[in-house]
Amino acid sequence: MHPDTHLLLHRLRTAELEAAARPVLPREHRLRTRLGWILVELGLRLTQQPPRRAARFA
Repeated sequence: MHPDTHLLLHRLRTAELEAAARPVLPREHRLRTRLGWILVELGLRLTQQPPRRAARFA
């Protein structure tokens, strides 16, 4: 088999497997998933940033 044809067949099979691995989700589930990842990202950003100002002690 020609190497280019062999590579093309592998790419097609990879695309088929990736499409099968991604289930089609209802719209509300996709929205909930996106919101969840946004909250995770926000939490990670809050934990990585130092406090903006130091606490005052009397």
